[in-house]
Parts: sequence; C-alpha cells; structure tokens
Amino acid sequence: MLTFIMWLILLFLCWPLALAALILYPIIWLLLLPFKIIGISVNFIFEFIRSIITLPFRILRGPSAIK
Repeated sequence: MLTFIMWLILLFLCWPLALAALILYPIIWLLLLPFKIIGISVNFIFEFIRSIITLPFRILRGPSAIK
C-alpha cells in the first residue's frame, strides 16, 4: 500500500517518470529473477551443509533436544 501511495505522489510530481517506472519495473524484475533463484539455491546449499555438519551433535544430544 505504501508503495502505491509513493507511486501516486511520484505520478503527481513527475508523471513521465512514474509511467517509466511502471513500465520498467516488470522488465527489471525479470532481469533480476535469475539472481534471486541463485540466491535461493546458495542459501539451500549452505543450510544443507550446516545440517550435515551439526548432525552428529544433534544425534549426541538425544531425542529430547530434537525439535
């Protein structure tokens, strides 16, 4: 909602810039999509490595500490 209000203010102050932002936003989002996918993949890999490293400690703690 705040983004929409900010866009309306921009539309009132400088309508060509607001229309350009409205047109360019989906294009920029599509260009950044591969980086978001890579970020999710790298985060998954780090979480997987962390879970492998901490697995022996979680097993030694016993079943009462596992959540």
